[in-house]
Amino acid sequence: MLMIGIAGLELAPHERDWLVAPGVAGVLLFARNFASREQVSGLIESIRAIAGEDFLVAVDQEGGPVQRFRDGFTRLPPLAAIGAVYGRDPDDAIRLAEEHAWVMASEMRAIGVDFSFAPVVDLARGNAAIGLRAFHADPAVAAELGQAYVRGMHLGGMAAVLKHFPGHGSVAADTHKAQAIDPRPLETIRREDLRPFAECIEARVEAVMMAHVVYPSVDEQPAGYSRRWIQTVLRGELGFDGAVISDDISMAAAGVAGTVTGRVHGHLDAGCDLVLACFPEVVAEAIDAVKGRHAPGAARLAVLRGAIGSTWEGLTDNPQRDRFIARITALHREEA
Repeated sequence: MLMIGIAGLELAPHERDWLVAPGVAGVLLFARNFASREQVSGLIESIRAIAGEDFLVAVDQEGGPVQRFRDGFTRLPPLAAIGAVYGRDPDDAIRLAEEHAWVMASEMRAIGVDFSFAPVVDLARGNAAIGLRAFHADPAVAAELGQAYVRGMHLGGMAAVLKHFPGHGSVAADTHKAQAIDPRPLETIRREDLRPFAECIEARVEAVMMAHVVYPSVDEQPAGYSRRWIQTVLRGELGFDGAVISDDISMAAAGVAGTVTGRVHGHLDAGCDLVLACFPEVVAEAIDAVKGRHAPGAARLAVLRGAIGSTWEGLTDNPQRDRFIARITALHREEA
């Protein structure tokens, strides 16, 4: 039910207790948990030694502004750089999306990370938090590149997590800092922002992360607290049967549900299978909040475990990887 954050480069004694607490299904790692490839590999090994091989380890390794592990890994360009290629050569952009995804996924699997929260399929329409993280403003282009990215992740042995449903790109506010309200009618959202999600779901994605955005034409609650968005639209209309994941409960826009306990229960009651408690300050209360709760989404979370991956040495001895890295890192020069 919970994916938690830890504070530093090694596990503290109380964090070891968190890993085996009822309801804790995984850990989300951040830049604060990373010093080197060797260090973070050792941290992941220590997590699994305590919590078991089925315990989930995740990261946000999107590329561009959101890449938690940098030194020792490929510097990934933002998804917007791939979208920029689409205008002059759609086929090349599709190949680049697949290659970007495969490089990211294969590197993370080689160190034991199960999945990255990717791809972002929000529309590139000026949101402060999304920015270069999105492929494109055109729903059709975002959908096509999103599908390609999902294929690349799957080839790299990694489950795909679409975010941020039903679309965070068309509202200005940053939900990390403030409440965000998107007043557009459902039909507009369905025609535009939902299209990449719907088409990527057809590509068999394993999970969807909810937005903390309020869409008052549908529900007065943020989407991650909304049974209408999760049960009626995502599961009912779009036929999604994978894992539904909340965004971080520490974000400002999640505060409408009150306390940490209220936020955890609000997401679970709406139909989320996994709730993110990313900051260590909220983890103890979040763990208390799930005591005694049944975890109906456990089977859906199981498919987020990564496939058997290459060792780092085996991965780097791969000419195809060298070609892919050369192509995607060339996008940095185009950005400049």
